[in-house]
Amino acid sequence: MKIICIGRNYAKHAEELNNQIPQEPVFFLKPDSSILQKNKPFYIPDFTNEVHYEVEVLFRINRLGKNISTKFAPRYYAEVGLGIDFTARDLQRNLKDKGLPWEKAKAFDSSAVLGTFIPIEEIEDVNNIEFSLVKNGEPVQEGNTSNMLFNIDQLVAHTSKYMTLKIGDIIFSGTPEGVGKVKIGDRLQGFIGEQMMFDFMVK
Repeated sequence: MKIICIGRNYAKHAEELNNQIPQEPVFFLKPDSSILQKNKPFYIPDFTNEVHYEVEVLFRINRLGKNISTKFAPRYYAEVGLGIDFTARDLQRNLKDKGLPWEKAKAFDSSAVLGTFIPIEEIEDVNNIEFSLVKNGEPVQEGNTSNMLFNIDQLVAHTSKYMTLKIGDIIFSGTPEGVGKVKIGDRLQGFIGEQMMFDFMVK
């Protein structure tokens, strides 16, 4: 399986990091070794001093597909989840300044948090999903998929032009504004609507 992460898919998040608004989806990959699930704790790695949380709505691919058209994209996902794209922001900043790839900052072990997945039938409208991240009891990120620059069907179509989507692949659909640093002792809880999707500690 592979994890496809969409960058800069919420305009206000792109602006808060001083990035240009993309004209087409920007994506990068995380390896399966980056997965953190079952509410296991996240351990801050020793090669960074600035790990940021980025809460994102996730879509799990359920069919093999290549060059998928937008109108047929809904056939290729059947579950929605919530997760965190952890980012070593200090590393990323340094790599971007040098024009180098971001993998060190994005693809490290345990950097892709997977919360609970729910059947698509339980979601009234995938383009109107309210979600949030709570840190130590206080909301820090709130978003709605209606604000994505590129909706999930467009993301499925675009990414499948470049790589075959396989059963079990997961698309991280982008994060809204409000990203910030985590520290040891933080508790992170993610919600779709009122439903808790993950709850874990930072160590």
